[in-house]
Amino acid sequence: MEVIVLAGGLGTRLQGVIGQYPKCMAQVNGQPFLAWLFRYLAGQGCTRVILSLGFRHDVVIEWLATQELPFVVDYVIETEPLGTGGGMQLALRQTVADNVIVVNGDTMFQADLRAQMDYHRHLHAATTLGLKLMHRFDRYGVVNTNRNGRILSFEEKQYRDEGLINAGVYIINTRAYLDKELPLKHSFEKDYLERYVPEGKFYGYTGEGYFIDIGIPEDYERAQTDFKTLFA
Repeated sequence: MEVIVLAGGLGTRLQGVIGQYPKCMAQVNGQPFLAWLFRYLAGQGCTRVILSLGFRHDVVIEWLATQELPFVVDYVIETEPLGTGGGMQLALRQTVADNVIVVNGDTMFQADLRAQMDYHRHLHAATTLGLKLMHRFDRYGVVNTNRNGRILSFEEKQYRDEGLINAGVYIINTRAYLDKELPLKHSFEKDYLERYVPEGKFYGYTGEGYFIDIGIPEDYERAQTDFKTLFA
């Protein structure tokens, strides 16, 4: 099970809290957020992680050197910001599996990765998104699917009483993605998902697991409390 972790974000909205550090290294109860994400991935049976690094990659690499992990960790480095798709593309070229899991280095969605992978393979999907049902929110866009889980469209952020959000856990068929020959610098969401959704090869897998995005100070602080129970 190969997993790409997108961990090159600047953490602009958190700089007043974490300083000049990448978001994945934000401290949660004395450990980097990335350490907690690794614990989750280990529990899911991950065998190899490829980190897509950018901003302050040196901090992450130095921390990795101090860790004993139950899986292999490799990394790629963006020498300039390449967008969500560019960093993913660099990492995908280093994978060997036909289908690869991709997660964000600043979000935690405790999806059942094996079940999502089985679903993805059964449907021969190009990409399967982990979806989370949310209530009373305006921070996320929504993903519209049909009764069979095929993704029909993506809608922009606005207040909603209820909706399925993209929880930042993807299973990607490597060949289907790389065959699009997208420019190295691109947005995975805009230039791939939204552009190619009419082809009918993207699916959503709705999970019930815990979800948090530490990209804003309020949710970063909430993680400090939540993780005491989540990883007890």
